[in-house]
Amino acid sequence: MSSFEALETECLHQFRVAPRKTDCRGSFIKLMWFRSLKDRIVLTDDVHIQMYVKCHIMLFGTILFGDKSGATVHWKFLPLLRNFAGIIQFSWGSTCLVHLYRSLCRVTCVDCKEMDGPLTLLLTWAWIRLPFLAPISDNPRVFSIANRWRNWDRENYAYRYNSFAHYRSQEVVG
Repeated sequence: MSSFEALETECLHQFRVAPRKTDCRGSFIKLMWFRSLKDRIVLTDDVHIQMYVKCHIMLFGTILFGDKSGATVHWKFLPLLRNFAGIIQFSWGSTCLVHLYRSLCRVTCVDCKEMDGPLTLLLTWAWIRLPFLAPISDNPRVFSIANRWRNWDRENYAYRYNSFAHYRSQEVVG
């Protein structure tokens, strides 16, 4: 069975409809397909409501499990949605971290030019752990975690001259 045939089979099982080849890019399904499917679903019973929620999860999944383009999502995450009642028991945070760590490993290759994965999570971690990277925003509501640095005095940050090794040794285990 080819990768596209497996993708088709999984989509037929989950949504009762499969994307065309033009709606895919290799093993990735274009987000437009999920958006159009979500818009066509009529919420008449529990099965259709579940299909609608699964579309939303896949659309939201681009933030957690996004690819480099931000316009597609890999179909390998679809089998996670088979047991709809069990979705709440999954460790989505751990899965997200595994995906991030794998992306960080891949980006260390010499021929890698782009990175995928939950980059919002990586950025938030960097702002918390390395506050000199955090922006000083005039509008603190832009990104709520930036509120931490709203009244930060730019003139008084002697630690800007420290090395990365210094910050690693100072990391607080929490």
